[in-house]
Amino acid sequence: MSSMIVVADSTRARFFTAASANSDLIEVETLTNTEARLHDRDITSDLPGKSTGNGSGGHAYQGKTDPKKYEVSRFAKRIADHLDATRNSNKLPRVLLVADPAFLGELRNHLSSATSEKVVFELDKNLAQQSPEVIRKHLPEFLTH
Repeated sequence: MSSMIVVADSTRARFFTAASANSDLIEVETLTNTEARLHDRDITSDLPGKSTGNGSGGHAYQGKTDPKKYEVSRFAKRIADHLDATRNSNKLPRVLLVADPAFLGELRNHLSSATSEKVVFELDKNLAQQSPEVIRKHLPEFLTH
């Protein structure tokens, strides 16, 4: 059985497969979250501004959720939805998750219970920008059992 390895941070998720227990990683897909790289003011630029009403002045719109946190959560959900779709098509083998510590927690929050059951390994380390060879060195020697 092959394994799917997801290596992610708040801006990028890379999906790898490993055909055999100790084979090299093959990158099969990448998802990006360009919104996470924007400044808060750029993320919220399309929100309503100040409202003066009757001329007495107003307050700038203040969202209840931090725009960056919202984008990070939305990206984690997008990754989880992608894993669910792969699982639903019976193409999701065992899953190994490698992610920035804060992002790994966010990703866990969005995984369905059925997909969570496929996770056999987690590593809270940011390796999203590393080469497949470097990533492989951080994984268990044998990717399948």
